[in-house]
Amino acid sequence: MYARLQRTLETLLEWVLIALMILLTVIVIVAVIYRKLDTSLSWYDEVASITLSWVTYYGAALAALKRKHIGFDSLLLAIPMPLRLWATAGAEALVLAFFLLLAWAGWEVLLVLEGETLVSLTWVPVQLTQSVIPVGAALFIVCELLSLPAYWRAVAAGESLEHPEIDAQLEERAQP
Repeated sequence: MYARLQRTLETLLEWVLIALMILLTVIVIVAVIYRKLDTSLSWYDEVASITLSWVTYYGAALAALKRKHIGFDSLLLAIPMPLRLWATAGAEALVLAFFLLLAWAGWEVLLVLEGETLVSLTWVPVQLTQSVIPVGAALFIVCELLSLPAYWRAVAAGESLEHPEIDAQLEERAQP
């Protein structure tokens, strides 16, 4: 069940990110064309930065699901058992606590922003644009928890999630 939910969420996040990156690319290209024509779009800066933040938050959730954030596998695996599992549990607890705090603070921000709109596009509510904070934080928590069982097993077995990927890259570069 976890694996199916994880695959579904991974596919959904990938498609959302693809759509957001295409949207951001189109926004930037259109803005460049308008600037070359000595005209500027009043909404470009605001919308492009919001779109980039959405890519960042949803991309971070996808990275958490795949366990592709920067880690310290070598350091972690150097810690003897069972201390290694305690260190992993502590690190996971800190990450989850941070994102719980971020989700709560993001929700509070949304309540404060009620009724506000973007400066350049007055028909777009700021709550919509800033909803990425609590939604992205909640998604990160879900992704972290979904990927935790496999990660826990790998840590307990002394397996690195980073080393096989690094070794494959080094091997690929070594071949002419």
